[in-house]
Amino acid sequence: MEQNKRTNVHYDYDYVIVGSGFGGSVSAMRLSQKGYSVAVLESGKRWRSEDFPKSNWSLNKYLWMPRIGFYGIQRLNLLKDFFLVSGAGVGGGSLVYANTLYVPGDKVLNSATFRKLGGKEKVLPFYSIASKMLGVTQNPQLYESDYILKEIAEEMGRGETFRPTPVGVYFGEKPGKLSKDPYFLGEGPDRVSCNHCGGCMVGCRFNSKNTLDKNYLYFAEKMGTKIFPESKVISLIPVNEQGEPDSSATGEFGYQIQTRSTTGFFGFPKKTLYAKNVILSAAAMGTVGLLLKMKQKGKMTRLSPALGDSVRTNSETVLAITNFTKDVDYSRGVAITSSIHPDEHTHMEPVRYPKGSDFFGTIASVLTDGGGKFPRPLKYFFTLFTNPVYFFKASWPFGFAQKSLILLVMQTLDNKIRLVRTRRFAWPFEKSMSSTLTEGEKTPAYIPIANETARRIAQKTGGIPRSSINDVLLNAPITGHIMGGCIMGDSPKEGVIDFENRVFGYQNLRVCDSSMITVNLGVNPSLSITALTERAMSLIPPKSGFKPVQFHFEKKFGITPLLNVSPITKNSKLNKKPKVKKVLTKKAKIRK
Repeated sequence: MEQNKRTNVHYDYDYVIVGSGFGGSVSAMRLSQKGYSVAVLESGKRWRSEDFPKSNWSLNKYLWMPRIGFYGIQRLNLLKDFFLVSGAGVGGGSLVYANTLYVPGDKVLNSATFRKLGGKEKVLPFYSIASKMLGVTQNPQLYESDYILKEIAEEMGRGETFRPTPVGVYFGEKPGKLSKDPYFLGEGPDRVSCNHCGGCMVGCRFNSKNTLDKNYLYFAEKMGTKIFPESKVISLIPVNEQGEPDSSATGEFGYQIQTRSTTGFFGFPKKTLYAKNVILSAAAMGTVGLLLKMKQKGKMTRLSPALGDSVRTNSETVLAITNFTKDVDYSRGVAITSSIHPDEHTHMEPVRYPKGSDFFGTIASVLTDGGGKFPRPLKYFFTLFTNPVYFFKASWPFGFAQKSLILLVMQTLDNKIRLVRTRRFAWPFEKSMSSTLTEGEKTPAYIPIANETARRIAQKTGGIPRSSINDVLLNAPITGHIMGGCIMGDSPKEGVIDFENRVFGYQNLRVCDSSMITVNLGVNPSLSITALTERAMSLIPPKSGFKPVQFHFEKKFGITPLLNVSPITKNSKLNKKPKVKKVLTKKAKIRK
């Protein structure tokens, strides 16, 4: 425990990071390299490859619903205006995401926000760092769903947009072969070559997926970062110079962080930490939810009125084309193997789950268009009553993973909603997260080009096109990519954080996760979150009196200037730096 010499505050850590996803993992590694003592608080569990479920029907190991004893990796949040699927566990969304790591297109990189970050020439080098750390490579193996999508693109006159996906997966020389660390000059963990089983989004059981515990978090822990799984942050309050929680404080003297166990009896054990600095990386729902809670309780009243605004879903929807008659298997391959752009705004990818993992088939039903004179739900029930055999066939969940070409659709169009914290009918006992409409274009649940493409594929393959039932009946599109709510701006009127990720109105508080992103990216956002966090961490100076360190593989990458760290000398070894070890591995006392 460290004491601030100018005050009576005793700090357990220099930095506490809330969340262990892409933003939190990058922050943990880079801050540890700069000599800071770091703790990462993660509400989910720590997982080994062999512990992941074999199928997403193993609900207690797949779903994260701690109230009913489900402690898996997949969160589900149904809000008024969208249905969110996201990750839980040490490594955050990387445990359950589809490995897909695209750099956004020029429309995004030339947007106002990115220009204020320095433009493409300043931002793209951080994408390069992130790509190296996450092991981005082109998917080497295409399957039937890819060839079908390519043919559809050609029929639309967009064949040139087809490409295999850039993914964070280790393929190696031969499927299933164990190899010494292939990414970090032997300083990282051993890996096993991908066998293309399709299980990426159920949890890779074969040590092939480049999850964050195999790169950023792995090296953060080497440098002394302490990770506390099953620890949900329930309170974040600035402290005064006496170390007491004080709602009038600005964060100059740090913060009190209170946690409870997500798996313990009645939330026990509960703990209290004190940190000089806090980084919020709990994804948009977690970060915005915590800050809204603190603002509503009067603990952080200086927060921007823009908190919760400009929330994006990547303008997403998910459809499926299921072929019950042919002997097909769309489940082979990594989670996403290719993509096309049917128009300038839209990006489509074929998605897969492993054979037998049919859980999401339970929300697939009849493809139903929006628009026109009649409401979409009315069209849905009209199909039920006029063609019940077809309706029930289109709603059958079993065989979904093997026989369905699942289509993920994303757009760069400007639409948004607002996150709020209120009492909901489904759980009126306490306030929880919900959403509401704002001025401007609403996030669409019906995307015409998506339905058109699904019908084209169905006609070509003899399959049945299917919508997600939440899209049709609830007007709530499914998304795995919620962004915004703590967006960047020049002032508190325009954003919650500045262009160095610092929260307006408070000191020593930053946001580094999907909530900082201001636009619909039109691509999977994980690489952007990683890159923008790399940039934010490069702006934090090393701890006073500490000479930052760099791993040998980073020296080879040639990224020292961007990381704002000094290279290790030729004769030095990571585990032989007494000063670093003393600072970073000293066990902190946790106040209970």
